[in-house]
Amino acid sequence: MVPSEGNLSTEKRKAEDDIESAEKRKRKKNKCPTPRPACSWVHFSREFIKEYSASHPESCGLKAATKAASDAWKSMRVEEKAKYTKQARELWDSYLSTAPARIPKPRKQTKLVTRCSPGRLFNVLQRLSPEQNAAVKSMGFGSLLGLRCRTLRRSLCLWLLERFNTAGCSLEICGMCIPLSPRDVEIVLGLAASGKDVINSGPDDLIVDLRRSYNATNHGISVRLLEERLTAPEAGEDFKRSFVLYALGTLLSPTARLDVSPSFLHFLTNMDVVHQYNWGKFLLDRLVREVSRFHQGKQRAVGGCLLFLQLFYYESISVEGSHSSNSSVVPCLSSWGEEEISEREKRQRELGGYGFGEVICKERCTGLEFSESRGQLDGSSEGKISSGVNHDSVFEQQANQAGKEIMNGNTYVEGANVPSLLTSNDVLCGNMEVGTESASTICQNKEYDCNGTLNCIDDVIPEETCIFSPHACPLLDCNFTGSSEQLSLHFSSKHWDCGRRFRYNIPLSVSLGVNEQFLVLQAEEDGVLFLLGKGIESLGNTVIVTCIGPSSSQDRFLYDVVASRGVSSLRLKSLTECFPGRVEGLPPVDFLLIPFAFLGPSGQLDLEVCIWSSTELGADCT
Repeated sequence: MVPSEGNLSTEKRKAEDDIESAEKRKRKKNKCPTPRPACSWVHFSREFIKEYSASHPESCGLKAATKAASDAWKSMRVEEKAKYTKQARELWDSYLSTAPARIPKPRKQTKLVTRCSPGRLFNVLQRLSPEQNAAVKSMGFGSLLGLRCRTLRRSLCLWLLERFNTAGCSLEICGMCIPLSPRDVEIVLGLAASGKDVINSGPDDLIVDLRRSYNATNHGISVRLLEERLTAPEAGEDFKRSFVLYALGTLLSPTARLDVSPSFLHFLTNMDVVHQYNWGKFLLDRLVREVSRFHQGKQRAVGGCLLFLQLFYYESISVEGSHSSNSSVVPCLSSWGEEEISEREKRQRELGGYGFGEVICKERCTGLEFSESRGQLDGSSEGKISSGVNHDSVFEQQANQAGKEIMNGNTYVEGANVPSLLTSNDVLCGNMEVGTESASTICQNKEYDCNGTLNCIDDVIPEETCIFSPHACPLLDCNFTGSSEQLSLHFSSKHWDCGRRFRYNIPLSVSLGVNEQFLVLQAEEDGVLFLLGKGIESLGNTVIVTCIGPSSSQDRFLYDVVASRGVSSLRLKSLTECFPGRVEGLPPVDFLLIPFAFLGPSGQLDLEVCIWSSTELGADCT
């Protein structure tokens, strides 16, 4: 049978393919790198099996010889193994010196995988009742109720992750290194950046019942189970705990898994102290840890609050030009909905993509308006600070001394766009009626924003009674001097990390080291500064609390200081006195004498301080 022309061409192509495949296999074989040298056990086993097979011809083959070699190797001492270890080491050193350096394959991920899902939390928030909203606010998570963003911009988040410096906790974007701090979390998400550290560890027997109630496994707590629990109408302790777990697992601190870490139950055993935690620091620490694991290739999915990174980028990089005067809302979370984000992304693309824009001042509190969700301002047109206690309130302003003027008894700021939060309706050196024009003079505190006049009929001019009298910054290495309002703004902007922020009517745990003479406390509601001073006497330490303000101020703050040691405790309850700065020595005020036996193991003095607002004090007096 004569093959057809089509069969000949098919066989020819098949032969060519076989030849080409053989050449490819040959080239691949030639490209194989030098095999890695064997370990000491392999060298021993080869020698042992050869001798064993010669001396045991009746053995059942390689399996029996290998088993005998393994038993012999395990029974050998280190000195006996040294011969084979040295042989393997020499071969390994030779291999490393001659083998070409291995080029690691670059890790390229074009699609972001994350469990951070603001949309899931958004859907749950829409179903909460007024009572449940109040419960959320009482825990310090009221800012989350203003969440409007439902989806992450994953391309932006992936771009930011590639520029996230976990060692320095900073973003390297637009040619600058922008550090991240818990205070940034407070500005962006509205979570407290001061208070007790969140510790998610402890004895397991303390959370056995909680683990059982949430059906917690080794993998975690089911997010769907938490969603079902949040549909219940109750707003008690179980709701609060479930809400915090759900918020952490879906937005604030998600992991690479689908479930919520059961370790979070350790700091949720007592729901009455949840508002006292430093959630900003906890969120940032968890984000750094998750991004670091992602960079190391330990997990493909990215944990942590990526929404914070996204909104921080929007707030830090301006695409509107240097003359943009649009004010942002604190917390920024409520400013960014789907429409605002889409418009921002469109403008970013027009500029050329991410990384194009102007890095605006990181301390963004100039030009900010506080949102109602923070509960800090009331609805009055005078801009007075609300005296009610709200765990979500925060005092976040920056100092800008130019352009202030006094109008109608209120402090306004021009040019700097600082919100008119601080009022001065009780100005003591305002326009005074006098008999003749020559009997009045301009207050010398004009440089501190006072535009009033003083009665000069008497020889003594009571300028010390002016609320704009100068106050010195209490820190030793700072020479700033200004009015009490200016000092408050200065400290919150320049020294925000040098003191402790607190909320009125809520106890605060503090610690004074051996060499610490004082600690600055700043109220989050109104920014008033207090000094917790420590002195040394022959019997122990003295502790006082003073307020930095005009000596003529009528505001008195009730405070409570407690020092404990075991079952023993010492307590002082008194009223603060106002001084224009830090006072050396022991001023003529009430103090608490604490014996040296109450000091901690490192010589530190641990205290619990609670300061009540002057408004609350006035209500009690009436």
